[in-house]
Amino acid sequence: MTADPVLTLDDLAAWSRPGVSLAVLGHPIRHSVSPAMHNAALGGLAREDARFADWRYFRFEVPPDDLPRALDLLHRGGFHGVNLTVPHKVLAFGRMAEVDPAARPAGAVNTLLRRPEGWAGFNTDGYGLAAAVRETLGRELTGAPIVLLGAGGAARGAAVECLQRRCASLTIVNRTRENLDALLALLKPLAGGIHVAGLDPADITARAPAGALIINATSAGLKASDPLPVDLAALRAPAAVFDMIYNPPETALLRAAAGRGIPSANGLAMLVHQGAKALEIWSGAPAGRTAPVMAVAARAALGL
Repeated sequence: MTADPVLTLDDLAAWSRPGVSLAVLGHPIRHSVSPAMHNAALGGLAREDARFADWRYFRFEVPPDDLPRALDLLHRGGFHGVNLTVPHKVLAFGRMAEVDPAARPAGAVNTLLRRPEGWAGFNTDGYGLAAAVRETLGRELTGAPIVLLGAGGAARGAAVECLQRRCASLTIVNRTRENLDALLALLKPLAGGIHVAGLDPADITARAPAGALIINATSAGLKASDPLPVDLAALRAPAAVFDMIYNPPETALLRAAAGRGIPSANGLAMLVHQGAKALEIWSGAPAGRTAPVMAVAARAALGL
């Protein structure tokens, strides 16, 4: 077995590893550097506390139709914790035995903790986003006009965090109206007087606010052939661009931002901070303690 294999349901069905196992599920998952990041942090914890010596983090390729079986097998296999990435964050929400109150408004979970009766769901994406925007762009979500691209699981966590931190306004841009309306309905009780609007990309020129922080929460940019999630030229003087994608480290959106002189950052810091928060939930080790180790390991895994 290689140091960081891409595992499948067949591997999970035959799982018999002793020790504490953690996992990330996604489709696709090959690009993920989460195992390198978490295993480096676990190695650091083990050097200080022998309790973590047998903890190990793995990645599993799980198509969406196989998610219910995967969650059942993980629980029966004794996995202590699980991360979820695209496209599982919303799909898994209704399959939790319990959901952390802070995650309920998002309707999406990205971190699971094993309980005897099933999985407890949490969402660390919002924490990761706020910490990353502060670290990489020197900006706060509080008081900022936000243009959020996407309406999936990652966008849900981001939108809730923006509202909870009292952004100036929140404009969500998404091509599929059904998904957009579902997210707007979910956010309405949380707005508390903050202006929240939904736009089709075709309407962005006339209706998006000026000077906004643009946050890409779509998967557009994972592949070189992907179209831009938004035309920055159609926006009025964006203040900054944050792309949640971290691999590749420079997406077409980030290149477009650089070409227009707009401050920008990829999602690597968000990955690190949400991962450190997940590890805190599983282990009790403070996120601030493990995040620096995770950042070094993630950058190394990406060849940066």
